[in-house]
Amino acid sequence: MLDGLKKLFSSTQEEMPVSTVGKPDISREKSAELYEKSKTYFPGGVNSPVRAFKSVYGTPLFIKKGDGCFIWDADDNKFIDFCCSWGPLILGHNNPKIREKVNEVMQNGMSFGAPTELENELAELIIKNNKFVEKIRFTSSGTEAVMSAIRLARGYTKKDKIIKFEGCYHGHSDSLLVKAGSGLVTFGETSSAGVPKSFAEETIVVPLNNIEAVKDAFNQFKNEVAGVIIEGVPANNGLLVQDEDYIKQLRQVCTENGALLIFDEVITGFRLGFEGAASHYDIKPDIVTYGKIIGGGLPVGMYGGSVEIMQNISPEGAVYQAGTLSGNPVAMAAGIATLTELLKYGFYKDLNAKAKEFTDSIQHFATAKNYKFKVFNIGSIFWFAFTENESIKTSEEIDPSSMEKFKIMHRELLNRGIYLGPSGYEVGFVSSAHSKIELEKAKRAIFEALDIVFKNR
Repeated sequence: MLDGLKKLFSSTQEEMPVSTVGKPDISREKSAELYEKSKTYFPGGVNSPVRAFKSVYGTPLFIKKGDGCFIWDADDNKFIDFCCSWGPLILGHNNPKIREKVNEVMQNGMSFGAPTELENELAELIIKNNKFVEKIRFTSSGTEAVMSAIRLARGYTKKDKIIKFEGCYHGHSDSLLVKAGSGLVTFGETSSAGVPKSFAEETIVVPLNNIEAVKDAFNQFKNEVAGVIIEGVPANNGLLVQDEDYIKQLRQVCTENGALLIFDEVITGFRLGFEGAASHYDIKPDIVTYGKIIGGGLPVGMYGGSVEIMQNISPEGAVYQAGTLSGNPVAMAAGIATLTELLKYGFYKDLNAKAKEFTDSIQHFATAKNYKFKVFNIGSIFWFAFTENESIKTSEEIDPSSMEKFKIMHRELLNRGIYLGPSGYEVGFVSSAHSKIELEKAKRAIFEALDIVFKNR
């Protein structure tokens, strides 16, 4: 994701051209007014950079309401939403069972900075139904969970260096906000001002889908590597689905070298299935990080592993990590309501089948028209790519020029009431709230948008 992020954040906002082939552009008058005001309060007018719409046309949409699979913006435009708050809303917006549980808990208070029974209840739901974790620690975000997991890996192994992969994003903590330099094995170079070079130099960056590069890194930094971190399925810079054999080799190399394998499942955890990518690949990571879904859309994160590893966390062990809002009762309540629904018989089977039918139909349309366009899909996650490649496993295989086509598609979809995340590098999500009726409407809109994108090819 880092290369994509650099492009997004450094680009200049473009004026939205008048569409001569598509539908008239939706009104963004109120959103534009709010955006101009927000720029006086926040850097770039936003509190998270991608929201600034720098890589698509027009000003950001300010959302005022969500319900089911729909969102409404400040101008009262209604959209079928496939961003789903970047993934966690697997049950859709404003789910009644989550809302009721949260309202019930809020009657007794919203924050205590002390243990509550709700933490036990959510932890039990997770541990009893996830064979990859024996003990867990709640945090307030996925970034915080990953940062803590890295510290734990270093404290447990008594080693300092971490191997990560180009094209994988693990939040904005200093040691992981790095990009690769030249060569197969390289120290990370800072991708952000404010990150000391010495921090980045503890991170070794290697290309995805190249096990020899991983082995070379271990050979070059013998007995210095604490762990290897990889997204369960890399999904922050395209959807880079890795072969099972490659992931299993990572597991083997880590074991042989006394390093921990860390799965960052902030996106894939409880999304691909209740046990996430670890179950999908049938591979046991040493540490797993989660976020997003376990808070039902509220700020939450979590990391976990075996008792042996997790007992190194303070106050049992010497690895310190704390958080005033960790285990916040409102977030725990939302998580309990969400995970209870996910554990119901057939939930994932139905959701994944619905997503596959949706993505297959779009691919069949594009193929029949000979469009240079592929839909990549795993579980209920999908990604639209303007490419002829049947498989994309590394960020280098993504053609940056293809993002110009995504910009047109994004605008045309907004004009047809379909909302995707405002970047061609980002994935989309199908929720249980997306009915067949809405998915059919979305497919027709996507077909029309693709026809416009390729009209003058």
